[in-house]
Amino acid sequence: MRSSRGCFRPRARSCCRPGGSVRRRSSSIAPALWIPAGIALGLLVLPLLGLIIRAPWAQLPELLSRPTVLQALGLSVGTAGLTTVLSLLLGVPLAFVLASSVDWPAVPRRLVRALVTVPLVLPPVVGGVALLLLLGRRGLIGQPLDDWFGITIPFTTAAVVIAQTFVAMPFLVLSVEGALRASDRRFEIAAGTLGASRFTIFRRVTLPLIAPGIGAGALLCFTRALGEFGATITFAGSFPGVTQTLPIATYLELQRDPDAAIALSLVLIVVSIVVLVSLRDRWTAGLSS
Repeated sequence: MRSSRGCFRPRARSCCRPGGSVRRRSSSIAPALWIPAGIALGLLVLPLLGLIIRAPWAQLPELLSRPTVLQALGLSVGTAGLTTVLSLLLGVPLAFVLASSVDWPAVPRRLVRALVTVPLVLPPVVGGVALLLLLGRRGLIGQPLDDWFGITIPFTTAAVVIAQTFVAMPFLVLSVEGALRASDRRFEIAAGTLGASRFTIFRRVTLPLIAPGIGAGALLCFTRALGEFGATITFAGSFPGVTQTLPIATYLELQRDPDAAIALSLVLIVVSIVVLVSLRDRWTAGLSS
C-alpha cells in the first residue's frame, strides 16, 4: 500500500519514517543457537587463553634472546619474505588468469581453480611428500637436476622457500583474483579508448585498483609462510640455521624446554593477530569468489 509520502508501506513489521526511508526490521538470534555458538567460540579462544595464562612472562626476554631462537626467527622471517616475493611474481599473473577464466568452458575453469586451491585443503605433510617425489634426489625433476648439474634441493634453505610457497601462494592468488573481479573495468576500457597500451593500462590503472587486494594477499601469504610446519619439516628437514624455522623450533623446544616453546608460540600468535586485525575483512572477498 502506498502512503501519502510516496513510499510503500509493508503490511506488517515495518513502516516508513518521516524522511521516506524504510525502517529495517531488527534481527534476532534463536536462543537455541547461543549454546553451540558459545562452545565453538570457547573451542577457538580457550586454548589461546590457556597459552597466555601459562606463559612465563618474567623469563620471556631471556627465552627470546637465546641464539637458537634468534636464529630460527631470522630464518623464518627471511624465508617468509622470499616466499612472499616469489608468490607475488608468480601468483599475481596466475590471479589474472583465474579472473579471466570466466569466459572459459566449465571443465577447464573448474579444474584450474581446483588445482590452485588444493594446497589450502591438502594436509601440509602430504604437500611435503609430493615435493620430495618431485624435487628429491629420486624425484621427477630432482633426479635430473642432481645427475646433470649436481643440484640438490631437499634439506636446504631453498627447500624451505619452495615448501612455504606451495602452501602460502594460494592465499595471495585468491585475494588478488577477488580484487580483480570486484574492480571496475570501465576505467581500463576508458584508458584503452584513449590510446593507452595494455602495459600502460596494467601499470597505471589495473595495479592501483587492485593494490589493496595485493597488499592483503601478500600479508596473508607472509603470515602463512611464517607459520608453515608440515611441508617444511618433511621436505626441508630441521637443520639449525639452514632449515629450522620458528614453528619447527617451537615443536622441538616443546620436548626440551616447554617455557621456550610457549614463548615462541606467543611470537607466532602476536604476528598472526596483528596481520589479521590490519587486514580486517579485505581478504574474505578473495576466498569467497
